[in-house]
Amino acid sequence: MNFTVDMGDLLLTSPLIALFIASLIPLTIKVLKGNIEQKPIATLTQALLGIIAAAGLLVSFGGEGNTAFNSVLVFDGITLWTGLIALAAGAGALILMFENPATRGTQFSELIFLTLSSILGMLILISALDLLMIFIGLEMMSLSLYLMIGMSHEQRLSKESAFKYFVLGSFASAIFLFGISFIFGSSGQTNILQLLESTVQLAQGNQLFLFGIVLVTVGFCFKVSIAPFHAWTPDVYQGAPTPHTAFMATAVKVVSFAAFLRIIAMKPLVGSESLFDILQWLAVITMLVGNTAAILQNNLKRMLAYSSIAHSGYLLVGLLAAGISNNGSFAASGVIFYLFAYSLMTIGSFALVSMMEKTEDHSLDVDDLAGFAKRRPALALCFSIFMLSLAGMPPSIGFFSKFYLFNAAIGEGLIWLAVWGVLNSVISVYYYLRPIVVMYMREGDADVSHAGHFATAITIIVTAALTLLLGVVSGPLLALVEASLV
Repeated sequence: MNFTVDMGDLLLTSPLIALFIASLIPLTIKVLKGNIEQKPIATLTQALLGIIAAAGLLVSFGGEGNTAFNSVLVFDGITLWTGLIALAAGAGALILMFENPATRGTQFSELIFLTLSSILGMLILISALDLLMIFIGLEMMSLSLYLMIGMSHEQRLSKESAFKYFVLGSFASAIFLFGISFIFGSSGQTNILQLLESTVQLAQGNQLFLFGIVLVTVGFCFKVSIAPFHAWTPDVYQGAPTPHTAFMATAVKVVSFAAFLRIIAMKPLVGSESLFDILQWLAVITMLVGNTAAILQNNLKRMLAYSSIAHSGYLLVGLLAAGISNNGSFAASGVIFYLFAYSLMTIGSFALVSMMEKTEDHSLDVDDLAGFAKRRPALALCFSIFMLSLAGMPPSIGFFSKFYLFNAAIGEGLIWLAVWGVLNSVISVYYYLRPIVVMYMREGDADVSHAGHFATAITIIVTAALTLLLGVVSGPLLALVEASLV
């Protein structure tokens, strides 16, 4: 295939180019200064300006469904919304890295380079229309993450987490690539647009093609923590520096589900009832495993990790609804809206955990929150908002995101999945209320680590306010997302 490049392609991919250039600036300055680190605030400012520029270019040139490089990349509604969410989550994570004891220090420029490179991989992943390009985006995102986690100043758990994530992630990537080879061998195509026309027929009549789809699905199930491919999540989330955990739980989950949505939109579930049934049961099992295991956790990061697994189960319900719908825009918009709401609540929750970590190897338990409401009433209120919203309490954005997601499932006849989702939401209330009870009803001396967390505190307050305010205007926001997907 001959690839031609014109000015339109460069304009469409300008967000990726801007992010790439921004990632090189701090490293270049460090090299020119004789390997001396510039002031961290300057490095952070350069990174945030790069993210803002990428977001502005994405809004300017994306969202219209135009393709670049012979339909290898597409800039449609999915790319626009999930890209903006990933960029915003990346900016929030960078602020946490700037003020967290495990990530600030002599290698901050290298950390910024890896973070922006990971976000660049995410933008490639969500805009990819070719299975091989999806693989390239996944690997660029993941390889940067492995290095980021290993660079932590904490010397034991972070190294273990990086190694586990690398080994299991490489295994999942190999399965994903193996699946692509079966899809190409049986259809002669790796482009999603071309596969759209024949996926249903191939899934019904070609066992090799179906096997390839299954392997690709397994690869994505690992990336988004679907049971039984979830075992890495609590260990990696706990061992990684908290800013990186926030980054993985939000941006990585958002773009992985966005790419998963593109695969599901090929309608393989319509062609294979067996695969559809298996994924339904995996959604239920994931919700149950995440919520029941979270109840047993005392470590706050592990509790939020199992919570993340449960939310992957909810999101899989929305993906299934989109995968069998004749007009999947409502279900797909519900998934994107849920990803936005979840990212908002999660980045705020991990920001509070980051503020309370006194050293790079500090492990925060739920019991360590005792007395926090008395010492920091505003931050305790914000954390309570995050917990109640994650549980799906009205009028927060978390309630409306679950409502839209389960409503889409009911509309496609997946009533039993919606019922399981509601039941699991009820189960989750127990462990989401526990930190609130500890903060407000137990005596203790919990406090933030030191006074140098101004930007993190602002992040917490802003995300808490948006969690409440955007719940009120969730209807118009969902309609805006849905309109861009039609």
